[in-house]
Order: sequence, then C-alpha cells, then structure tokens
Amino acid sequence: MQVDYIVVGLGLAGLAFTQELEKNNKTFIVFEDESQNSSLVAGGMYNPVILKRFSPVWNAIPQLEKALPFYKKLEAKFNNKYDYKIDIYRIFKTVEEQNNWFVAADKPRLSPFMNTTIVNEKYKGINSECGFGRLTKTGRIDTISLLSDYKNYLLDRGKLIKESFDYEKLKISEKSVVYKKTSAKKIVFCEGFGIKKNPFFNYLPMVEVKGELITIHAPELNVDFLIKAAVFVLPLGDNYYRVGATFNWKDKTSIPTEEGKEELISKLKSFITVPFKVVEHKAGIRPTIKDRRPLVGKHPKHLNLVVLNGLGTRGVMIAPTVSEQLYNHLEKGIELDKEVSIQRFH
Repeated sequence: MQVDYIVVGLGLAGLAFTQELEKNNKTFIVFEDESQNSSLVAGGMYNPVILKRFSPVWNAIPQLEKALPFYKKLEAKFNNKYDYKIDIYRIFKTVEEQNNWFVAADKPRLSPFMNTTIVNEKYKGINSECGFGRLTKTGRIDTISLLSDYKNYLLDRGKLIKESFDYEKLKISEKSVVYKKTSAKKIVFCEGFGIKKNPFFNYLPMVEVKGELITIHAPELNVDFLIKAAVFVLPLGDNYYRVGATFNWKDKTSIPTEEGKEELISKLKSFITVPFKVVEHKAGIRPTIKDRRPLVGKHPKHLNLVVLNGLGTRGVMIAPTVSEQLYNHLEKGIELDKEVSIQRFH
C-alpha cells in the first residue's frame, strides 16, 4: 500500500492531524493499539483561564477560534453532539481571592470570559461562603464519543489498523518510510506518553503524569455548571458528575488506585455536603512537558519522521491549532512556532 502519511496513535492529536490530511486530500493509514488513553480519561474542558492563579492560558483565544469551528464540523460530519457549553463556577475561599478575581477580570485577554459580578446564590450541597467567580464561553468536548465515532469512521474506510506499532519493522530512506507492506512519504507519531518507548523520539523531555477521575451519582446536587474548587465537578446529566483529577508523578501505570479514589473523595467532601455514590473510576497518563508546550516537528536526522505530542491537559484547545501548523510546516515549508517546535530541545 502506498500512502502520503502513516500516523501512529489516535488520541486528540492523531484525530486532529488526520482531519487536516483529509481536508487537504492526503492519503493516510493509522496504527492504533488503544494503549494510550489520556484523551479518554480527560475532562475534555476548554477554558482559557488558569483558575489557580486567574491567569490566561497560553494562546487561548486564537486556539479557541480554531478549535470551536473544528468540533462543529465534526458534529456535522458524524451527526452527533460533542460540544457542550457549560459555565464554570470557581469557589472563592477568601475575600482576597475575590479581589484577585476582579484584578484579573480587567485584563484584556481575560475580560471576555470572567464575569465581574460575584455569584452569591446558595446552592444546596455546596459550601461557598465567599461566593463564586463565574466563567462564561467555556465548555466540554465529549472526547469519548468523538474518538469512538472517528475510529469507526476510519475502520469503515480501511484507514485504521488496530495493532501495536513495531519500531524495528520501520525502514527509513531519504524520501520515504516503509512499515511492513505500507510505504509513505512521512510518518507522524501521536503516541502520547507511549513516545517514551519510541527509539526515535524518546530523547525528548516528556514527563508522564498519572491522573485519576471518578464519576459520581448525586441526586441532591442539582447544578448545571462545572464547580471548581479542590477538584472539578462536571455535570454529565441525570445527576451524574465527573470529578477530578489527581496528579501522580511517580506511578506510571494506567491502573486506578484506591489512594487516588480516596484523594478525590476527600477533596470532594471539602466543599460538597450532599450524599453521593462513586459509580466509575478511571486512570490515564498525561504526556506533559516541563515548559507546558507541545512537542511538534521533524526528527533532527530522519526528516520524514515526525512527532506531534505533549498536548497535556489542554489538548481539546491545542490539537486543531498545532495540527494545522504541523501540516503547513510539512507540506508548505512554513516554520513552526518556536514555542512548540522540538528544535528547542536540540
């Protein structure tokens, strides 16, 4: 088989890049073994504000301008809903936090999203003595449904092979790569933390961070907004809520732990007072970089080997932008943004 691109991995990065290939009539085949599941255990939120410090997310506004139409097109393509608009209510612990909110809300990059009226309304089951700060123009992408639909779409068209990638079987020449019976001009690795096993790109300084989430049923917690405090509480409908997430820098497995579950429950009880039942518990590994920027670009020696990785906790927002950048770099010779290019580590 002869194609323009081989893509390895089909999380949000792989999906966004193959969409870019489709848009430009490029042929491709995807290898995916579903071993890297950070996209499936992510909250899927898009939010341009770092709620710990009330500071702007890197390049958030242009990323959202690219991302929201991107997901809208996918909704039309698959006749399914993925983008759920939802406000975020940040619980204030102190009056000082209220003041910091007002200061941040005056900044041009934050003012479109941060409401300057403190929400003092009392909601049953939520400790909020100092009220809430309200974020608007935020939402959630249902990554589980989206990735499921997209995988089925590729399978139906013979563009997805469900198997682990064997690096030893990759043959590299100056103008092409050959993997088993498939020849391509380039290969793009979108493997998440699986890149640690990739002999071509494992030199990149990626840190794996384990995250755990629980889903709870709380019939008395009747809210239609995301609550952000010690953890986030995301409404899923029918009194179900997703709660997360932990950050574990030592455990490199994707196995849910009792410790992670207890940490989430303890933090949840610090501001939620109504009874709830844990109905699901998941874990995944986030691929993160020390400077919190993606890893994008060509291998320094083998120029037809390419990486698209390290989207971190904001993959929903970042994926469409960096995928388009990478495509333009590979096909049109346009330089990558220095902040995302892997040349910063060469």
